[in-house]
Amino acid sequence: MSKAPSPKPLPQIRSTADFARHVGLARTTVSRVLNGQPGLKPKTIERVQAAMEATGFTPNAYALHLKGKRTATVGICMEDLLTPPAVRKLAALQRLLRERNFASLIEVLDPGHSRRVVRHFLSMRVDAVVFIGHFIEEEIAQRIAELSAHGTPHLVIDHAGITGANTVSLDRARGMVAVVEHLLALGHSTFGLLALTSLARTAQERMVGVRAALSAHGVDFEACTQTRDHLHVRSGDFDYGRALAATFAAEKKRPTAFLALNDEIAVGAIHGFQAAGLRVPQDVSVTGFNNQDICAMATPGLTSVDQQISPTAAAAAELLLAQFNQPVRRKPLLRTISPQLIVRGSTGPARR
Repeated sequence: MSKAPSPKPLPQIRSTADFARHVGLARTTVSRVLNGQPGLKPKTIERVQAAMEATGFTPNAYALHLKGKRTATVGICMEDLLTPPAVRKLAALQRLLRERNFASLIEVLDPGHSRRVVRHFLSMRVDAVVFIGHFIEEEIAQRIAELSAHGTPHLVIDHAGITGANTVSLDRARGMVAVVEHLLALGHSTFGLLALTSLARTAQERMVGVRAALSAHGVDFEACTQTRDHLHVRSGDFDYGRALAATFAAEKKRPTAFLALNDEIAVGAIHGFQAAGLRVPQDVSVTGFNNQDICAMATPGLTSVDQQISPTAAAAAELLLAQFNQPVRRKPLLRTISPQLIVRGSTGPARR
């Protein structure tokens, strides 16, 4: 039985000149095809494209930006990769950019190192820089000023209020207003706060909404809210929620509704209350924030606030692309995303 012939090894092509020799065309002709210049014969374009497909050759991006051309690349700085909503926003934005033929360079930004990261992006001649998450405000404001001085478009997603920053941010306070009004309508008048006393900016934004909603209904915040955050160390959100629930469950005069900083803490609290013999929502109602997949898997399903990831990514892509080939704006672009309350079985009428 005869052996099948071995495939010919691909030629070593390391430059446009090597590729042109392989195709059998002048280097200038190949360059015109790669740059999409008009006036070329369709057969010539097909010949070059077929050779690119066969050899896997791609033009050197560095050579393009040395010629002053756009690299079609966006640098993205992440706060971390441990916050599911932020990662989902990253994925959604990256998908939209890819559909518009932009590649992404992603860096996890450690506090105090933004200057090094942004300068690396600038050395790569990225077309724009995006920040996703919450950062040291003064530090990122300095980076925004540097990017503006270079004429490089930028965008901040989530962290509102940074000086001079083009921003897309979720109205977290509005989300908590919706939660509190939902619980008030169910007859609740006492509320347990789970991890909402944190000094983190996201927690403070939520607390603004809680206070505003209670004040609008003539309810005194101090009189109707309780927290036990200081009694436990938050090393893991599920365990933290479970521990907080166990503490509240042991008290006779506990609140009837509990508002958690996020879904993980809320689901941990549901488990903690159920382990203590309390029923959700017959004895206590529990709400989360972020509307992650775990909300639908909890028993009962968790009432939560959806961050509207798709609209956020769409607004971010729109504001980013609107800056290309435009002078730096004196007045920054701002877009606020309205969250949506998703009601499930973890909330019900207050017990009498």
